[in-house]
Amino acid sequence: MPAQIIETNDTPFEKVAIDPVTLDIIENALKNARIEMDATLVRTAMSPGIREQGDAFPLIADPKGKMIVGQFGSFIDGFLKGYNDTLEDGDMIFLSDPYSCEGAISHSNDWLVLLPVFKDGRLIAYTAMFGHQSDIGGMVPGSMPIGASSIFEEGVRIPPVKIWRKGEYNDDLMKLVMHQTRKPDWCAADLNALIASCRVAAKRVVEMAERFGDDVYVSATQELLERNHRAMKALIAMAVSEEPKSFEDYICDDGKGYGPYKIKCTMRREGEKVILDFDGTDPQSAASINFYLNENMFKMFFGIYMIMVFDPQIMFNDGFYDLIEVRIPEGSLLKPQFPAALSGRTHALGRIFDILGGLLGQGTPEFLNAAGFSSSPHLFYSGWDTSKGGRDWFQLFQIGFGGIPGRPLGDGPDGHSLWPGFTNVPNEFLERYFPLRIERYSTEPDSGGAGLHRGGNGIHMTYRFLADGAIAIHDDRWFVPPWGVNGGHPGMRAKKVLERADGRTEIVGNKIEDVEVKAGDLLHFITWGGGGWGDPLERDPETVGLEIRQGLVTPEGAKAYGVVADEDGVIDTDATDALRAEIKADRGELPLFDYGPGIEALREACEEETGLPAPIQPEWHDDMREAAE
Repeated sequence: MPAQIIETNDTPFEKVAIDPVTLDIIENALKNARIEMDATLVRTAMSPGIREQGDAFPLIADPKGKMIVGQFGSFIDGFLKGYNDTLEDGDMIFLSDPYSCEGAISHSNDWLVLLPVFKDGRLIAYTAMFGHQSDIGGMVPGSMPIGASSIFEEGVRIPPVKIWRKGEYNDDLMKLVMHQTRKPDWCAADLNALIASCRVAAKRVVEMAERFGDDVYVSATQELLERNHRAMKALIAMAVSEEPKSFEDYICDDGKGYGPYKIKCTMRREGEKVILDFDGTDPQSAASINFYLNENMFKMFFGIYMIMVFDPQIMFNDGFYDLIEVRIPEGSLLKPQFPAALSGRTHALGRIFDILGGLLGQGTPEFLNAAGFSSSPHLFYSGWDTSKGGRDWFQLFQIGFGGIPGRPLGDGPDGHSLWPGFTNVPNEFLERYFPLRIERYSTEPDSGGAGLHRGGNGIHMTYRFLADGAIAIHDDRWFVPPWGVNGGHPGMRAKKVLERADGRTEIVGNKIEDVEVKAGDLLHFITWGGGGWGDPLERDPETVGLEIRQGLVTPEGAKAYGVVADEDGVIDTDATDALRAEIKADRGELPLFDYGPGIEALREACEEETGLPAPIQPEWHDDMREAAE
């Protein structure tokens, strides 16, 4: 019988049978190599975004570029489609331009390093890592200008280039790139950390191939892909209906006063394949909130969501991609036309996860999550610190946390990142390296939507600035709240309050930049809470009383659960029974989704609640929609 061949983009390999023990060893060795990539990164990087928060994403792929282990889905396919140069032993690719790789990285702050791994002259794997750089030049510190109208205003754009060519380092290229950034020390250290991480993983891959043989190693990666394909095929058949289901959600605004912007997705199954169609999504913005959504990346988002909800034991990889077809209209918010600005794409990226939850949960409400993944709040603070006798430039980029939605299995975590692998920047680190003091760091009571399972509370973080400077804020869910499900209530919306040292207080926008602050000013950075899950009247009153004592719920907020309690969380049983009976008599049938007030009602309430003008539909909206269609 002739040998089976594994076709690759280079020399093919012979496909051999893999026994379960060998497969298990290789699978876990790959997982460990991926963890070692992260460990190498955080021990080598300098910027707080990568070193402290872990804003970087590793990947180990097979010889065709399919991810075997990783966190964010394979971006190699998009790169290979647009790459016309050779890949040889000793080469390493460096890029940051989303338009040169079909959105495989989605804004220019993400620097990607890609290492083709050769053994005995044959391409056997790829390792890759990308991480968010705190500054790449451009019109504002942090390089994420809200007011940008094109990508040319957002800092240096790096097309696919060879940072190493046949083992020779391109020093002149690096001098040119580092000359564009306000923080060349951070960027150089972070780039070296990305490179070191890829080399560590490449070394582990070669060690595995040497131990088991090249054909055995590559065959094992194919079996891992095929195993994932079988598992996802079964999940799709179980969870996705042939009847189309649609869901839509909104980004609040674009920072220029326009919004909200609709993202709509329709899902259906045709045979074994899932169709995910974003027809009906609003046209691209003239501001920077566009998200160039790579189809493979969205397939991975879909797969991760399915796996985490239905079977967390399944290993993430690219094996199931042919079971999914993604359709994104050209010129839409999710596939903007060059040179649209992209730096503020995080809000749409976060909203994609909420939309996936709404889509997948309609057919199986018992597995439905509320909204709350929603966004990734950012704070920027920069200026010149003269407190130590010199004139030192400081620049902070920090990712904040919101409330995770209520879930079928329990409450949403309080104050957690959109990305499960992220951590906060320790307050001690912030106070040591930046001229500020953290005066409050707590959950925001009552911000999580009420439900049988409460939505996670948002965070209330208070910064006292110790040096004059400028701040910028990137956040969402300040206008359109995170929705609740199965009778759960929406979460509280985000709010930012600036207390001036001279006694003035002002509510500021959630997408603002270049706001001057003086030493002594206070910023209250309050993030949204997650939506609630299930009937709030079914929550144990004693649990509500405990949360009053813990500071997670107030006595006034307890009434949303039909609970009457004092400041010490002591329950008034008779009053609680009466209040719950009154609520039940008045409320009618519980909705599957509770979006809170409609858009027009939100517009009416917005100025009264915040003093901020409600976003309006952009003048170019209808014309751009017609052009996109």
